[in-house]
Amino acid sequence: MPVDAELEHLPPELRWREWMGRVEAVIFAASEPVTRSVLARVVGRNCNLELIIDDIRAELAGRPYELVAVAGGWQHRTKKAFADVIRSAFGTAAGQGTKDLSQAEALVLMCIVYFQPITRSELSSFFGKEVSRDLIGVLRAQDLIASGPRSPQPGAPYTYVTTKTFLSQFGLDTLRQLPDFEALEDAGLLSKEKLLAGDIMPDFSNGDQDDVSGPDM
Repeated sequence: MPVDAELEHLPPELRWREWMGRVEAVIFAASEPVTRSVLARVVGRNCNLELIIDDIRAELAGRPYELVAVAGGWQHRTKKAFADVIRSAFGTAAGQGTKDLSQAEALVLMCIVYFQPITRSELSSFFGKEVSRDLIGVLRAQDLIASGPRSPQPGAPYTYVTTKTFLSQFGLDTLRQLPDFEALEDAGLLSKEKLLAGDIMPDFSNGDQDDVSGPDM
């Protein structure tokens, strides 16, 4: 039976409350970020979803979870202040769907993030060491990267790009929210020269065993 999205029989205030409840219920029930197009199915055509989200966030202000914009949609997430409590209870942070990344995996992922679309040979040239298929496979298995368009290079190799899962795991709505690469260099947090020289890269062939937590990269 079709859902009455317009709710014209209700007074404006009750209609708004019903829309808020529907939006929050749909987001709560979803296992991944919910897009605008999905939420639009349960509210009226003239409903301002941004205002609905703002009102829901206001009501959650005192709760241990919040409504965040990630990967082109919205999702309920536990507030960072409770991360240690959740880790103590379950041994991992809530919502962390990927295993810890080694230093090599984290740095390769970082380069894909900033220089996508990029081929495996370009990654290897960038670091001066071979980036193995196994290492790429780890990132693909966690759905942090996927195949992008074929490169115009001879042989038309596949490139690699990040995924919506990457955005979700790192709490990003879009890639535009990433710190500027040059700003990271200026702050001394990243050195392209060191990366090119392999100064901070352990072993790309077999991976490094020093774990780097994915969402804290």
